[in-house]
Amino acid sequence: MTRAETSDTRTAVVTGGAGFVGSHLCERLLKSGFTVISLDNYRYGNEKNHVQGVSYRRGDTRDIVELVPENPDLLFHLGEYARVAASINEPELTFESNLTGTSRVLEFWRSRRCKMIYAGSSALFSDNGSQLSPYTWSKMANCDLINNYARWYDLQFTIVYLSNVYGPRERTLQEHGTLIETWRQSFLADRPLVIRGAGTQVRHFTDVRDAVTGMILAAEKGAGDGYQIASRDRHSVLEVSQIFGGDVEHVPASPANRMDSEANTSKIKDLGWRQVYTLRQYVDNIKHSKSLQSNEIASPHDDASPR
Repeated sequence: MTRAETSDTRTAVVTGGAGFVGSHLCERLLKSGFTVISLDNYRYGNEKNHVQGVSYRRGDTRDIVELVPENPDLLFHLGEYARVAASINEPELTFESNLTGTSRVLEFWRSRRCKMIYAGSSALFSDNGSQLSPYTWSKMANCDLINNYARWYDLQFTIVYLSNVYGPRERTLQEHGTLIETWRQSFLADRPLVIRGAGTQVRHFTDVRDAVTGMILAAEKGAGDGYQIASRDRHSVLEVSQIFGGDVEHVPASPANRMDSEANTSKIKDLGWRQVYTLRQYVDNIKHSKSLQSNEIASPHDDASPR
């Protein structure tokens, strides 16, 4: 029996659906009329990111065949180890997630014959990208394997490359934290912004809403590899600290730190994608929120002035 014969509603599986990008993707897919299933082991995901209406399965990607018996139309694979520098100290965990776990996801893809959308790493487009860390090497290996699986078994796929995504629900788990959320919390708490090295490394910081839009376009219209999703404007880390304002603190750079980042978004733009949001707008909203909070503290509601 085909999917169309069993239901008029399409089904999407999102690995890492309780994480930062995954939760936003689940939310958008649900609003678009999909039945949405999330598979997450909650190493980085959080129940606070749950979206009402999504079916959540707690478990590892290694067990996806048992945990997701459904036959989805789309399979979004985001549920991997995803930190460049931290993977230097955790190679075994990185390979367990990104090689062993992903190999099981590919077997699920092969058995269900759905279309898979894989979140590659934008770091692969920098100098020596695949050699930077266990994380980048494993991501390069997976992209190669996905291309081969598609040829070997006649499967549909797209690979997207997300560039330094920021927005609500980012994580700040020490070295696993993302830069913008770590700095947002530091800024609101009047702590210095910590910069690794001189801060001259350049990135395409991309709003999560733009990233999700690109992923869904790639799922619906894209085919094959090479869909980079990135903001048109680039900022050095030092420039971002100046947008926030306040004190900075420099610490030694990571050996996995890459200095430059250049994105070619022509393929995703051919599908109709355009950047809508900017980092400067996001930071301005953070600063405005802090200003409002400061004004409320400075102006208590109780009027104690003499009459």
